[in-house]
Amino acid sequence: MIAIGCDHGGIAIKNAVINYMKENGIEYKDYGCYTDESVDYPVYAYQVAKSVADGDATLGIICCGTGIGVSMAANKVKGVRAAVCTDEFCAEMTRRHNNANIMCMGGRVIDEEKAVKLASIFLNTPFDGGRHEKRVDMITQIENGSFTL
Repeated sequence: MIAIGCDHGGIAIKNAVINYMKENGIEYKDYGCYTDESVDYPVYAYQVAKSVADGDATLGIICCGTGIGVSMAANKVKGVRAAVCTDEFCAEMTRRHNNANIMCMGGRVIDEEKAVKLASIFLNTPFDGGRHEKRVDMITQIENGSFTL
């Protein structure tokens, strides 16, 4: 299951990604918001991030105006590796090399067509593992306060 959410700045691209998931039989849970009325993005970022961190969702997608605010909020949840993506290369590499479990996008940065393309890449790209596993483990050590130089 894919967790998805947005604030008012990301609602158009969130809805485009949801349509893509519906068309492709991808199970998802929409954590809102549901209108373009101003809301506080940390509320939606937290719900998606918590769903991923708790294992209820395998991956998450969060949208706001730039993707930056929701990524900052989501990354405060232990176990989350959220990355802002604005192009195809970033969407692929954040999965292949960083094993990101949440992709963040901005509705004021990219259009609906690009959002769907990035979501498709993110959802269909596996983690490469190998030498990248050590680096992801180092991120986890930083998160847990056990990283040493």
